[in-house]
Amino acid sequence: MADPRGFLKHARADAPKRSVDERLGDWHEVYAALSPADRKAETATQAARCMDCGIPFCHSGSAGCPLGNLIPEWNNMVRRGQWQDASERLHATNNFPEFTGKLCPAPCEAGCVLAISPAAGGAVAIKRVEETIAEVSWDNEYVTAQVTEAHTGKRVAVVGSGPGGLAAAQQLTRAGHEVTVYERDDRIGGLLRYGIPEFKMEKSVLDRRLAQMRAEGTRFITGCEVGVDLTVEELRAGYDAVVLAVGALRGRDDATIPGRDLKGVHLAMEHLVPANKECEGDGPTPISAQGKHVIILGGGDTGADCYGTATRQGALSVTQLDNYPQPPTSRDDDRSPWPTWPYILRTYPAHEEAGERKFAVAIESFVGDDEGNVRAVRLREVKVQRDAEGRRQVVPVSDEVQELPCDLALLAIGFAGVEPMRLLDGLGIELTKRGTIGCGSSWETTAPGVFVCGDAHRGASLVVWAIAEGRSVANAVDAHLTGESRLPSPVHPTALPLAV
Repeated sequence: MADPRGFLKHARADAPKRSVDERLGDWHEVYAALSPADRKAETATQAARCMDCGIPFCHSGSAGCPLGNLIPEWNNMVRRGQWQDASERLHATNNFPEFTGKLCPAPCEAGCVLAISPAAGGAVAIKRVEETIAEVSWDNEYVTAQVTEAHTGKRVAVVGSGPGGLAAAQQLTRAGHEVTVYERDDRIGGLLRYGIPEFKMEKSVLDRRLAQMRAEGTRFITGCEVGVDLTVEELRAGYDAVVLAVGALRGRDDATIPGRDLKGVHLAMEHLVPANKECEGDGPTPISAQGKHVIILGGGDTGADCYGTATRQGALSVTQLDNYPQPPTSRDDDRSPWPTWPYILRTYPAHEEAGERKFAVAIESFVGDDEGNVRAVRLREVKVQRDAEGRRQVVPVSDEVQELPCDLALLAIGFAGVEPMRLLDGLGIELTKRGTIGCGSSWETTAPGVFVCGDAHRGASLVVWAIAEGRSVANAVDAHLTGESRLPSPVHPTALPLAV
């Protein structure tokens, strides 16, 4: 059993980071490299803080991990030094723990019983334990190709190669189906490849997992836009089932801001994608922050990704703007009681490196020079409220206008759903009011034999939810093709995280 007093003996300790000067000089991940022995020892100490609660909310599907990761089990195995056993238990519920260990914001930690009171010293460092198990698994070759000998003769096309599509593909390949993943970009990975900066997850981490999938039999085709390069008729004729994992990449814009059409004002992904391509060796990005004053509108993950990218490119200054007031640094039990996802100030490593954040402000206008380039932004203090019909409104609260220099403005204000594509038109699929692809209880869309998962179904969400939906849709497709399925199905299409 676990040590019920472990959290009293050991303080929470997150993984150490490299110095700011060092990490701003390269694109490597921000965390410091530890010797294998030190990494195991420190992680085992953190795992020892887990009490193996009678009701472990950390892997509750609504309050914690939607994958149902068996967190207390592998925490105790790590505490005892049983790393291979821990790897098996972790991979039993999660195809890609190295992705979630590096990228997931860890709703499991928000649901940890030790997060109820600050007196407990904080949640177990679950994310750190997970990431370490994954890395130890690769280092010791616990991760191997799982090649099935039983083949069904059924063919499945997965459209899109983000975490949801990859999870569905791996599960279906292991179930004995012939799976082909189609990706319109030149490389596999979706947002894992071109949306997530190198300093958050080096792409070698993605490539080694893709090598495992290829060894298992999954086939990948890049540079192919399904519905154009491969017609809908060819898709239907060549496959017994189709999984749509096309993401929700339609960036939210705000054309109402005066000066939005100035040169130097871009959506966030217009900055992040070529920056990642440069890290892949594809040549200099056409939208660099080098020598520029950068303004980022949007306080979420994508904004922080732009923030860290701009500082590494050599920006003169970086300022991130948020319409909302600065959140509290600790959970407000009246606003977001445990075990809901807490409303708190989230500080990313990029925020420790340079620049500043401004809260409760909005861009009144972009100011241009004589050549049509943005040169400044004008800000107003604002408050966010809802009108009588519940629509969000950003209302100025002061007549004072602040002007900041700006040579590059990045709009990181979220995503509006699935991009228009001929594939959906050809399949006769209409988007929901939220801009997503709807489905029934079996993950099947209105097009027979066509299923959906990930952000395309849920809207822009967490990597852990994408993987959970990918695993679940694999169960549905397997049952559709064979009459039944033993594949796990961790979430229902209507599942939602616990929030207030």
